[in-house]
Amino acid sequence: MEQVKAQSAPRHLGKLFMILSAFLTATGQLFWKWGHANLVYMGIGFVCYGLGAILMIKSFSLEKLSVAYPLMCISYIVALFYGEFFLDEPLTLKKLAAVALLGIGVTLTSYEK
Repeated sequence: MEQVKAQSAPRHLGKLFMILSAFLTATGQLFWKWGHANLVYMGIGFVCYGLGAILMIKSFSLEKLSVAYPLMCISYIVALFYGEFFLDEPLTLKKLAAVALLGIGVTLTSYEK
């Protein structure tokens, strides 16, 4: 029997979907934080989080798990900066060092030649 090959997606599409998922997930969580007193914000948070989940699932279908999943760490980085800019949470040197380590780890695990 002849196997039918699926159309191959552009090379980095799975990674792009996971990065977008990380941003949407962090954005959804920010809206949930605001949403404790506002149901509209809570709804926006669920929409962002849901879209992020859909993109994550699509990413898993296009990319190796060991490459795609570490990119979700970007959501931690985004959430840290959301806290600084939108919630007046302090951005300390310790937190910046952690972000640098996360960024290095994500780059090393997701980069393939």
